[in-house]
Amino acid sequence: MKRNVLLVLMVGLLIFATVTVYAEEKVLTVIHPWAGAEEALFKPVLEAAEEELGIKIKTLIYRSEELITLLPAQFAAETAVGDIIFLTVPPLLRKLGQEGHILEVTGAINEADFVPGSVDPVKVDGKLYAAPYTSKVKPGFWYRKSFFKEHGLTPPKTWKEFVELLEEIKQIPGIKAPIASGDGVGWPLSDVTEHFLIAFGGPQLHRELADGVMEWTDPCVKGIFEGRLVSLLKAGYFSEPIEWTMLLTMWWEGDYALYFMGSWITGMVEDPNDLGLFTLPGTMGAAYCIDYLFVPAYIEQPEEVKKLFAYLVTKGQEVQVTQGGHIATYLPVPLDAYSPVDRTVAEKARAVVALLDLDDKVGGEFQTTFWDQLKLLWVRPERLNDVLKVLEEKAP
Repeated sequence: MKRNVLLVLMVGLLIFATVTVYAEEKVLTVIHPWAGAEEALFKPVLEAAEEELGIKIKTLIYRSEELITLLPAQFAAETAVGDIIFLTVPPLLRKLGQEGHILEVTGAINEADFVPGSVDPVKVDGKLYAAPYTSKVKPGFWYRKSFFKEHGLTPPKTWKEFVELLEEIKQIPGIKAPIASGDGVGWPLSDVTEHFLIAFGGPQLHRELADGVMEWTDPCVKGIFEGRLVSLLKAGYFSEPIEWTMLLTMWWEGDYALYFMGSWITGMVEDPNDLGLFTLPGTMGAAYCIDYLFVPAYIEQPEEVKKLFAYLVTKGQEVQVTQGGHIATYLPVPLDAYSPVDRTVAEKARAVVALLDLDDKVGGEFQTTFWDQLKLLWVRPERLNDVLKVLEEKAP
């Protein structure tokens, strides 16, 4: 009898201990934009954070274009989908911060430890509402070294050589188009468009368009579109817009020769060592897309969230770049943490002017209009004047 009582007590204590541990386990939710192969590259960061901080992390996937409409509605009800949220739209972050929906993180990081200019877009009157995570650089046109070697192709050094290269590629049997046009909601098209603006208008023109100083209908801007980008569209050198991850496979298999895509591509291909890269000749700037992370005001475990926030923006960045496809904004991350191909991207980026992604910097209605109008331009390049007029109407 005593033995049975003792056994019951022991089982009871075991159940109580299990329930207590489960109840005390800290579970935080991180909202991020990465799915598929990109998500696989992010998981090691979260696993390292869980081990170091002794917490449990669950994730939900929402891209910035979804959060633009979701967050204001949720915050109006004083609720949040996650404890830490990744977002690439500084104007929205500043607005939500001023409205009290985002916790101020001034002093939570040493701003001098981050790439110059990366913190400023999420500050208002000296108050910091988010912190930069890694960035994705939009460096230029990717190609497979093996494809170029097989067909005797070489990267161009002048605009004339670039056009000649496109014509040469167009004549290769089996090629659907020289340049693959990645699409989603329109943002991959905006990346290559920005590259043309930077290459032929310079970093200053890019900044002035983003700040509303330069008009989209200005003859200088129209000339770049008309004489460079639209002329290539009309010549059939670009493919029709195709969902970018599907197109990535098609490009890798040889349906297309060139693919303008961000640095994350290095972590999404079978053999990163087969990747080659060139910019439009003379380009002196590169657009960055920085993934910012912030803490909503409606969290329930502030101390644990602050620890995770601090980990992600510092140590987490070093773990992330070792996976490929990301470029750190945290300066203490050493170059030898990168794979060879990512190190090349990081070095190229440091050699030119760093520019914030134009449509992310402006945000709002302009951003979605920019994407939509470029999708129109790709299939109806003769509508250039209409496209520029609409962009100017929505510009800041």
